[in-house]
Amino acid sequence: MIKTIDLRGQTPSRAELVSLVPRADTDVTVASEAALALVEAVREDGVVALRDQASRFDGVEPEHIRVPQAQIDAAVAGLDPAVRDALEEAIARVRLATAAQIPDARITTLDDGAVVEQRWHPVERVGLYVPGGKAVYPSSVVMNVVPAQLAGVGSIAIASPPQKEFGGSIHPTILGAAGLLSVDEVYAIGGAGAVGALAYGVEEIGLDPVEVITGPGNVFVAAAKRIVRGVVGIDSEAGPTEILIIADRTADPEFVAADLVSQAEHDELAAAVLVTDSPELATAVVDALSRVAATTTHAARVAVALDGPQSAIVLVDSIEQAAAVSNVYGPEHLELQTADPDATLALIHNAGAVFLGAYSPVSLGDYLAGSNHVLPTGGQSRFSSGLGAYTFLRPQQIVRYDRAALESVAARIVALSAAENLPAHGDAVTARFTP
Repeated sequence: MIKTIDLRGQTPSRAELVSLVPRADTDVTVASEAALALVEAVREDGVVALRDQASRFDGVEPEHIRVPQAQIDAAVAGLDPAVRDALEEAIARVRLATAAQIPDARITTLDDGAVVEQRWHPVERVGLYVPGGKAVYPSSVVMNVVPAQLAGVGSIAIASPPQKEFGGSIHPTILGAAGLLSVDEVYAIGGAGAVGALAYGVEEIGLDPVEVITGPGNVFVAAAKRIVRGVVGIDSEAGPTEILIIADRTADPEFVAADLVSQAEHDELAAAVLVTDSPELATAVVDALSRVAATTTHAARVAVALDGPQSAIVLVDSIEQAAAVSNVYGPEHLELQTADPDATLALIHNAGAVFLGAYSPVSLGDYLAGSNHVLPTGGQSRFSSGLGAYTFLRPQQIVRYDRAALESVAARIVALSAAENLPAHGDAVTARFTP
């Protein structure tokens, strides 16, 4: 069962905290050699490599690597009505929240005739990865596609592993979600090879290279995204899911336990962390976990995750210290179940998404909060953000100077170009005013 880390009475430095917070014994670099081989195989051998990898890793070769439109249409028609209703509501909510992420163009007038415009311009084509391992993720289709569409991306391709259960096609619920969003370019490819196919293209199946690849996946997908970064842009190297809960004595231990288990059921490497200044709450949560974890559907998976080095209950002296632990950890999902969540939020700097109060569980964000659930893991929230419309936008500066405006700064340009020993820079300006 979950271990306890007791930091009470200690004042560890930031560097010491880095070594004390629980982490999984996994590193993307351990998969890099294998991922590189898979990516290069697809780059060189295209469809042959994709079919070989599907056979090896998914246990089935797809009849059609690019899913026919008729299959997408049939998947939409076959969606369970309750699932379709939930997906349509999720799409509507994510669209509303994502619209707020698109910056307005700004025009700055520096002088008469001297204008700099800041505009945000979408990339032309993106590849969106939807995993298909231990669970089915139609919600990830929504979370990837909606921000790209809101950003104005004109060409969207989805990749998801072929499923043996469905004759080598993609899970029909994933296809149904794609169809609801009017995405018609869907490929039954998975893992590192899919990342390589999106980055470099596969001419035989009409798969053109993309500019940005987003979406979560296993360690090989994360390693492949690192390998192709620079050829394409990526969102982040999303790994196993994480939840960190900061809670005090006012928190309901049943809620806390349920939320820890909800993320632990994703994967044996999922991280479930509670940081609290209340020993009584910690004891109550351990008791609740023993019951909830034993009776949940994926009890075996949850037990491994909770018992792993990445999961722990951390005892601290204060909520301020709890926030310090969380900021060093940089969680993917952070719940604040304290007497004053807003006051606690003021102490938080690093998190992929923050959920305030007892009635804002991470599960809400996974599906229907309107926020995006594709978030940085492994401490990457300390320097990167979750997926959003901005992932697919590039800021561009548009410069408009007329003759008089350029002439007014010409002498200063000449002075700086001379100071940098780049006199032709100055000459390019003075040439415009030489009779």
